[in-house]
Amino acid sequence: MNHFCGILTAIAIVLIAGIYGCSRDATDENPMTAETDSEESTVQLSLSDTYDNVRNGAHLIMSYDAATNSFEGTVQNTTNAILSQVRVEVHLSNGVELGPTSPVDLAPGEQIPIVLVAEGPPFDRWTAHPEVGPMSSSGGEGAEGEGGEGGGEHAGGAEGGGN
Repeated sequence: MNHFCGILTAIAIVLIAGIYGCSRDATDENPMTAETDSEESTVQLSLSDTYDNVRNGAHLIMSYDAATNSFEGTVQNTTNAILSQVRVEVHLSNGVELGPTSPVDLAPGEQIPIVLVAEGPPFDRWTAHPEVGPMSSSGGEGAEGEGGEGGGEHAGGAEGGGN
C-alpha cells in the first residue's frame, strides 16, 4: 500500500509540474523574442512575420522573402565564448524541413548571414530555430556541457541548403 501511494504521489507531482509549465508558457508576452532552450518553437509564424529569438546564446533573426522563395536572416553569437557548430533550421507547415545549415563556429559577437531556399509543396506557416553544439550520432541531445542540442532528428550530419 505504501508503494502504491508513492507511485500516485509521483504521478501527481509530474502532472502538477506539467500543468504549471503549460500555464507559464501560455502567459509569455511574445514567445518569438524570449530566450528559449526548447527543441523547437510551437509558434507557427505567418509568411509576413519575422523570427527573432535567442537560443543557447545564438540570436537568430529570420524572415521569408516571397520574391526569392527563401528564408533570409542572420545568426549571431551573444555570448563571451565561442559557440561551436551553430546551424539553423526552418520547419514549414507543409512538413518540409529546411536545413540544417552547415555547422559553423561563431566567435563572441560574430554574426553570419543565413539563406535557406523553400522547397516542396506550398506552405503558409513556418517556424525556425538555431542549434548549438555537436550533432549526435545516437539521436540524443548532444554532448554534455556543450550548452546546446545535438542532432536528434539530424543524426547523419547536415542536410539541405544552407550556409
